[in-house]
Amino acid sequence: MSKSNILLIGFTIIMSAGQMLFKIAADRADTLNSFASLLRLSVSGYFLGALFLYAIATILWMLILQQVPLSRAYPFAALGFAFVPAAGVVFFSETVNWQYVAGAVLIILGVCVIGWANK
Repeated sequence: MSKSNILLIGFTIIMSAGQMLFKIAADRADTLNSFASLLRLSVSGYFLGALFLYAIATILWMLILQQVPLSRAYPFAALGFAFVPAAGVVFFSETVNWQYVAGAVLIILGVCVIGWANK
């Protein structure tokens, strides 16, 4: 596996992990109906952890874009649309239907096709 593919997959995993932390922060937060409730959320360790991961992912994305054409890099960001709901099933006991599974498989196959086409 090439260095750029490792960076792209790492980016997707970090972004997905950030989404998981945002979900935990949201689940543990009060109803977000006031500025005060938003302030309380903003000091949550899960929320701050998610922001930290997003900051790391942003830096990683800049490194990726220096090495990889945007037309090849951007589809890897779409992997999050497959990974995040799958992680929701594993970590939050959420359910997905067959349409989600079919769509996720198509996204993953599409990224594979793009990856093979740009070798």
